Amino acid sequence: MSAVPAPNDVVLGRRQLFMLPTRFGLLFAALLVVQLLAAINYGNGLAYALTFLLGSLAVVSMLYTHRNLIRLRLVAGISAPVFAGESAVFRINLMNDSDTPRFGVIVMHDKNAVARRDIMARSSAAIELPVPAGKRGYLKMPPITVTTHFPLGLLYSWSRRVELNQFCLVYPRPAEPTTRHTRALDSFEATQGLDAGGDDYIGTREFRPGDSPHHVDWKAAARGKGWSIKQFGGGYHCSVWLDWDTLEGLDVEPRLRVLTRWVLDAEHEGMLYGLRLPDKTVSPSNGEHHQQECLRALALFGLKP
Repeated sequence: MSAVPAPNDVVLGRRQLFMLPTRFGLLFAALLVVQLLAAINYGNGLAYALTFLLGSLAVVSMLYTHRNLIRLRLVAGISAPVFAGESAVFRINLMNDSDTPRFGVIVMHDKNAVARRDIMARSSAAIELPVPAGKRGYLKMPPITVTTHFPLGLLYSWSRRVELNQFCLVYPRPAEPTTRHTRALDSFEATQGLDAGGDDYIGTREFRPGDSPHHVDWKAAARGKGWSIKQFGGGYHCSVWLDWDTLEGLDVEPRLRVLTRWVLDAEHEGMLYGLRLPDKTVSPSNGEHHQQECLRALALFGLKP
């Protein structure tokens, strides 16, 4: 039987919520019993009235405690990639689609409170859940629980464990600075890109995510011709291949860590660099988008999809 994938959003229904009295609620109930026995023993009408009034408040608070979580919607957000050894931050949006505000909503993870939020009517609140990223690959968001003690703290309502379809990409942890090994395939080529050494205008290309706004052809964009990037050339720049085979003698994970370090260093130095892995080749380029493509290939190397 195949596993059912986790949803991107979950609405808390009646079958997903539970309720029990808190320690204070149990003491309150014991107090009411003692007060009722005293009223019976002395035949005091005011004691009866106070006992039943307080009991009614406790019963009504059950409705408000339950209503504070019912039909609350949890939506998975976007998690930015991190390096192994750092903390992945999962973002969760608490959506209140009703006309009733929700107060004192607590998100729990591993029996620890992550955050407490008040959510106004027809509004939302964002929660960030930090989780240690121990190894490369995709890290799944752990289950969470939503709880509340609203309004009087007499009752404790909580949800079943909620699992959202949210993953964080974890890159290999960079190695310490290491001398870059190259082969004869490395060459000096005429550079046609944003990091070229020359100042001669050589044309435009289509805008890609990660390109600097300083090189956008704003005049063409204002004329409605779309987004494009101005390119300058005339200089020469080193085109470097970061090759898996140049690290013979190292195990898989140390190789990936070294290649991760080389990618970061090459990008920092403004070089044109490509990546060669046994199962993937990334052509030489640079920029934020290219760096993310290389790091993603390193993070997922050898892992099953």
